[in-house]
Amino acid sequence: MSKLRFLLISFIVLVFAGVLLKSFVSFERIDAGTVGIKVNLVGDERGVDDITVCTGWVAYMPLFTEIHEFPTSVQNKDYEPFTINAKDGQTFTVDPNMSYRVVKENVPSIFRKYRVSLDVLENTYLRNVIRNCYRDVLNRYVSDSLISNRPIFEGEVQQMIQKTFEPEGFVLEQLTSGLQAPESLTEAIEKKNRTIQEALDAQNYLQKAKAEAEAKVITAEAEKKVNDLKSAALTPLIIKQMYIEKWDGHLPTYGQVPTMFMDVTK
Repeated sequence: MSKLRFLLISFIVLVFAGVLLKSFVSFERIDAGTVGIKVNLVGDERGVDDITVCTGWVAYMPLFTEIHEFPTSVQNKDYEPFTINAKDGQTFTVDPNMSYRVVKENVPSIFRKYRVSLDVLENTYLRNVIRNCYRDVLNRYVSDSLISNRPIFEGEVQQMIQKTFEPEGFVLEQLTSGLQAPESLTEAIEKKNRTIQEALDAQNYLQKAKAEAEAKVITAEAEKKVNDLKSAALTPLIIKQMYIEKWDGHLPTYGQVPTMFMDVTK
């Protein structure tokens, strides 16, 4: 009985020691493609440790230290659509999708400044930057100009976002806007384009009709000139020769017999 009690007590002690040890010492694996940062929770050195922990197993004391992981591989974030106004007051919808990454060397300073995870930053700081940049650039354009110069608009937004990201340690890889104009503006632009196309078609038709009329005049003048030349060339002798060439050799049985040949003796 005493042996069983000893084993039970030993088991309880081991479990308690394990729990106690786990409370003081823990291990965490920092995966490849991420940066681990060690945060001191107590003492004069509270805050982000200067040491950047790379990949591998890391031992730390949970009561006094925290380990946070920041991915440094390319991340993709698809934001919910939001609306912004152009310079002339027209409301556009933006549905942005962004690919970005965190600069490895900037991870400690990012966490020191914001003290939140990357997921939280995506929906706070990063989202606000994107929204503000779209608003600032879109406010420079009137609606027609924005539609006509959309690639330039997209480039200006990306440049502004990257300029804002860079000092903070973020790199913009790719951005799609999903920009949508209001339905009323789209209909107005389509109507305008149809009107322009109809005007061009009418102009082309008039030019074609004018060209055809001029061609008919030229053809008629040419035919008249040919006929005049032919008429000038048909002398009485040529006419008689043409008659002879078409004559079948029979004389008319009544009426006056036409003179077929000239009196060469005269």
